[in-house]
Amino acid sequence: MLVHAQPYRSIWRDGAVVHVIDQTVLPHRFASRALHTLADATAAIRQMVVRGAPLIGVTGAYGIALALRDDAGDDALAAAAKALIATRPTAINLRWAVEQTAQQLRAIPAPARQHAAFELADALAQSDVDTNAAIGRHGATLLRERWAALGRPARLNVLTHCNAGWLGCVDWGTALAAIYQAHDGGVPIHVWIDETRPRNQGASLTTWELAAHGVPATLITDNAGGLLMQQGQVDACIVGADRVTARGDVCNKVGTYLKALAAHAHDIPFYVALPVSTIDWQAWDGMREIEIENRDPAEVTHISGRTETGELVRVQLVPDGTVAHNPAFDVTPAQWVTALVTERGVVPATESGLRSLRGEGAHVARTALPAGAAT
Repeated sequence: MLVHAQPYRSIWRDGAVVHVIDQTVLPHRFASRALHTLADATAAIRQMVVRGAPLIGVTGAYGIALALRDDAGDDALAAAAKALIATRPTAINLRWAVEQTAQQLRAIPAPARQHAAFELADALAQSDVDTNAAIGRHGATLLRERWAALGRPARLNVLTHCNAGWLGCVDWGTALAAIYQAHDGGVPIHVWIDETRPRNQGASLTTWELAAHGVPATLITDNAGGLLMQQGQVDACIVGADRVTARGDVCNKVGTYLKALAAHAHDIPFYVALPVSTIDWQAWDGMREIEIENRDPAEVTHISGRTETGELVRVQLVPDGTVAHNPAFDVTPAQWVTALVTERGVVPATESGLRSLRGEGAHVARTALPAGAAT
């Protein structure tokens, strides 16, 4: 995607140094951070310098390569994998990318591992770009069909939660890839952007992305979505995912569940866009089997922003001693999800729908979707 007319990805490599866009200072400052060591990579993931399930997976793969610069032995490889997976326990892409990379490296002699690790991470990054472009094509088709089903109104109002754009991936994004491609294809899309407290990824990142691409959008408070649906001002919802179970339960940024319930109550399609690698085939019941990450309560009690003088500051919102609880994700049961949008096609959020995606590389034909889906 373009930033100030320059093409960027959210992560790239220059020799043995990995560079990432620092998402903690957006939208007020555009800066990159260099990762030289495993510690740099784990800190970038834990501190949310990089965030978004696909991107932290790729960052994890590069973290393995960085770890092997000093010691490429089996013990060092295992320790690096363990350290990276522990940084963000909820998103399945991180574990998937790290374990896949480590498994392939174990079959390679230690002296050749670091070079091979960088090549594997490079390949994973390119695969993510190709995957997300395909997700965007399938999602754009759904949005175009929804627009047509509504009689081609002057604008199609789409609500999204958190940031599922190219900043959360290597390029394109998942939910926003569908919006970008529908917009580029002539669908008159307008996006309602949830601010997504407490870290405000919608307010700080999605707004920045959509403005840069020229997509009309309006920022709303997290609690305004239900009212807009009640007023008929939302035509579709599309979000990303951090983990999806084998029966279709969706784990995503906290607040997603409430939007899905409101969308169901008003017969509004609720789409979830994700790469197949986000599916946890070993998990069935999302409420029971997905560990919900609890983050620092200071993310709730404090907020960062820019003053009128341009200074970036962090301020306290609450009285001293206030106790805060900060779960980062929630789980939306499959029954409230209209359809899953993947690189292999669009399927219902059911066991059979997900099972149809397991064929390696095969395109999955669109199947009958639940009520409320675009036709």
